[in-house]
Amino acid sequence: MIKAVIIDDIPEAIAVLKSDLENYCAEIEVIGDANGVVSGAKLIKDLKPDLVFLDIQMPDGSGFDLLEILEDKDFKLIFTTASDEYAVKAFKFSAVDYLLKPIDPDELMDAVSRVTQQDSPADRVDLLKENLQHTKKLALNTLEKIHIVSVDEILRCESEINYTKFHFTDGSRLLVTKTLKEFDKLLKDHNFIRVHQSHLINAEFIKEFLKSDGNVVMKDGTKVPVSTRKKQVLMEMIAGF
Repeated sequence: MIKAVIIDDIPEAIAVLKSDLENYCAEIEVIGDANGVVSGAKLIKDLKPDLVFLDIQMPDGSGFDLLEILEDKDFKLIFTTASDEYAVKAFKFSAVDYLLKPIDPDELMDAVSRVTQQDSPADRVDLLKENLQHTKKLALNTLEKIHIVSVDEILRCESEINYTKFHFTDGSRLLVTKTLKEFDKLLKDHNFIRVHQSHLINAEFIKEFLKSDGNVVMKDGTKVPVSTRKKQVLMEMIAGF
């Protein structure tokens, strides 16, 4: 069994999450709960859980404040939040598991399945704090490790079936265990454009568009094909520079 605690200032939220875990996640045993930063930190120190469900905003501080109190963070972590769309995007950029209130049972099962297979996310929590303050960093999962990269250093992304190959401005590459479709959603608000089914490019690094063969040339000299459907969108973006 995976021993878990729930830290949330709303008693009803704790009760609902406990019930959902009993009904949908039989491998999880809730061994305690708390309603604030100080009481939550003490609970974690005393019970040493395997997994913590942590609310972000509580009367005596934030979930981040709680984590800073703890010297030993040897546990898995799932944030629970009622935050806005921007904050949710920050979670996705940081590869930190979260559940949006009211919690959907299917999303709960997915989050528990993911987090129990990952390392403790201490470095990604720091990244999440940065991204919530409007910095632009992205956590990329490869088969070997998690890489923290700046969005501004991404030149382009290329589909590799169920993987995505990232090409960076320094010439380095990473093969990441997510589809191009997922990164298209994450990066579309950061001046990236999906010019082709297999290609997502950073518009900041477009050098020229070749009307003759329908390719866009990136600043490193790479030619990327542009689909007929995306040609007009690309032309409008270039015209706006």
